[in-house]
Amino acid sequence: MIIGERLRVLREEKKLSQGDIEKRTGLLRCYLSRVENGHTIPAIETLEKLARALEMPLYQLLYDGDQPPKQDVPAAWIESKDNGWGSSGKDLRFLRKLRHLLSKMEPQDRALLLFTVQQMAKKRKAAPAAKPVAAAAAAASAD
Repeated sequence: MIIGERLRVLREEKKLSQGDIEKRTGLLRCYLSRVENGHTIPAIETLEKLARALEMPLYQLLYDGDQPPKQDVPAAWIESKDNGWGSSGKDLRFLRKLRHLLSKMEPQDRALLLFTVQQMAKKRKAAPAAKPVAAAAAAASAD
C-alpha cells in the first residue's frame, strides 16, 4: 500500500481539500502534497493527525483491502444535529481533547478522576442555589 495514494483517495471521498486538512491538522499544504505524491513518508504521529482530520480511526487509514473498510467513527467524533452538551462546537472539541488525554492516563488515575467528578456533581446537585463566586471563595478560605 502506498500511504500517499490512500490519503488522497480518502480526502477526496470526503470532499476535503488539502487546505481543509491543513486547517484541521496544522500541517502545511505543501507537506500534505509531498505525502500524497509519495515524496515523503509521514511519521506515525502525523498519520494520527491525518486520521483525526479525516474523522476515522488510524487502522482504517492503514487498511489495505480491496473494498474500503466500514467507517466506524465513535459518536463523540461526529457533530450531530441535537443540542446536547458536547455534540458540537467548543464542547465537542473539549470532549475530543479530554478523550485524548484520558487515553494517556493509567486506569487507576482515570477511576480516581471519575470518582472526583462524581463527588463534585453530587455537591452541585445537593446545593440549594449556586453561591456567587466571591461568596464561595470566601467560604472556602474560611474552612
